[in-house]
Amino acid sequence: MLALVQRVSEARVEVAGATIGRIGIGMLVLVCAERDDTPVHADKLLAKLLKLRIFADDAGKMNRSVQDVQGGLLLVSQFTLAADTRGGNRPSFTGAAAPDDGRRLYDYLVAEARKHHPLVETGEFAADMKVHLVNDGPVTIPMHVTG
Repeated sequence: MLALVQRVSEARVEVAGATIGRIGIGMLVLVCAERDDTPVHADKLLAKLLKLRIFADDAGKMNRSVQDVQGGLLLVSQFTLAADTRGGNRPSFTGAAAPDDGRRLYDYLVAEARKHHPLVETGEFAADMKVHLVNDGPVTIPMHVTG
């Protein structure tokens, strides 16, 4: 699974002009399931996200996790993270999971996140979303979880 993690002071997702997910301090996580990904990949990604130390401690060092700061998680599906631009100017998305598989893994990730973290918000799978965020730092971290 692919993820792009952004430490935010606030973030929200809108669909058709309505806000469907909103957090304050926390992480906006853009998520893409790849071909052959399984729930094991989602579990590994979630474990990493919850323990990722990207929030400042009292000394200003990135030593705290989203759990430590009681921040929110805003999980947004984004198949375009699987873009391959090596073959030309139009991206190929053949590395992304098929839509049904992608939805299943995204829904699984969200359900598991809600079991292990008190504040989880989401976008809407396959919707035309507008994502608003204030990237804190900026801190943006790409992640690739494999078998």
